[in-house]
Amino acid sequence: MFTHNKNATRSDYPTELRHIMNLERANESREWLSSWRMLSAEPTPLVSMKHLAQKLGVGAVFLKDESKRSPLGSFKALGASIALIRLILRKFPDAGFTAQSLFKGEHAQALKDFTVVSATAGNHGCSLAAAARDIGCRCVIVLSSQVSADRENAIASNGAEIVRVAGDYDDSVEHAESLSKTEGWLVVSDTSYEGYEEIPRDVMQGYATIPSEVIDQLDAKNSDTPPFTHVFLQGGVGGMAAGITAYLWERYGKNRPTLIVVEPNQADCLYQSALAGHAASATGDIDSLMAGLACGEASPLAWRFLQPACDYFITVSDTKAVEAMKILAEGQYGDVPIVSGGSGAAGLAALVELTENAAQGKEAGINETSKVLLINTEGATAPTDYLHQVGKTAEEVLAAAAKVQG
Repeated sequence: MFTHNKNATRSDYPTELRHIMNLERANESREWLSSWRMLSAEPTPLVSMKHLAQKLGVGAVFLKDESKRSPLGSFKALGASIALIRLILRKFPDAGFTAQSLFKGEHAQALKDFTVVSATAGNHGCSLAAAARDIGCRCVIVLSSQVSADRENAIASNGAEIVRVAGDYDDSVEHAESLSKTEGWLVVSDTSYEGYEEIPRDVMQGYATIPSEVIDQLDAKNSDTPPFTHVFLQGGVGGMAAGITAYLWERYGKNRPTLIVVEPNQADCLYQSALAGHAASATGDIDSLMAGLACGEASPLAWRFLQPACDYFITVSDTKAVEAMKILAEGQYGDVPIVSGGSGAAGLAALVELTENAAQGKEAGINETSKVLLINTEGATAPTDYLHQVGKTAEEVLAAAAKVQG
């Protein structure tokens, strides 16, 4: 499914949105994150996929590889950790804490009874668990029955206590909120709901590190024109898409690139929101191998940024996502092999879809001059699933990449 967002505008970044997310806070978050040992000291790779671009008939394809952000294997490390830091600084304003001292665990004794809780489809919970472990506070993660054992094991290995509930992601969100009320714990969620926006805002703001790095890597810091014409943004509840949209919109104003949001066919809450003109629910059963995008309810806060700025919304099948995973893993057209999970490959799946559908591609302005930015949001964060879907382990793909790179 594919639709143009009739509410998207070409305008300057609105003042009311700048009060929520802005470049100053984004830059501060990026600086703070640089002190956490779990994150790469260098920006994640920006790969120019020249052969893929030629095959698809576009001018350029750049892929930002967030699988190498940290040992956690996904971009989520940027959002959960910075939200937890900002929460603690707000809760203990006179304690003398700094982001740097918190990340180093210098206040673990003072925070040992401070407990946070969150629902997750996998990557957010893993990242929150790791940040809580290093800071020294307690973390409880709620998982639905749809979350794989691989993902549960990864979260538990980073120090979190696991609670399982029946149902889907939205059921786990409700249970986490219930636990927070009965136990007095604080929810650190990447989705907003009525009366709960401050922490999701901080999560989204952390994701702005991604476009900030890309602009640096393309040596475009001093240009008023973006170095890419199209950006494909994975959907989910909308957090990452909103964080990156806000950064690019404020940075480039009316000159912002064309923004395209991608979701699974069966978890199309943002697509449905675009049709309805307000935050809406998915129409499918939500269960998808693109686990990080398997969300049934759009985040109302994220939607405030997406509705006026994202130009197109597209959904892709699980089959297309697996095909995209294999294109990346095998370096099918001569590019360096890349490890990408189902959610990570969704942007490429959507780009392929638009190049195969001439009418939709033309409407979105995809042509031989297009410079496309894709974001590989995760690596093989569920190794058993990855092997089953791709036919290779992540280690085999990385070994093949090393051989290509000499």
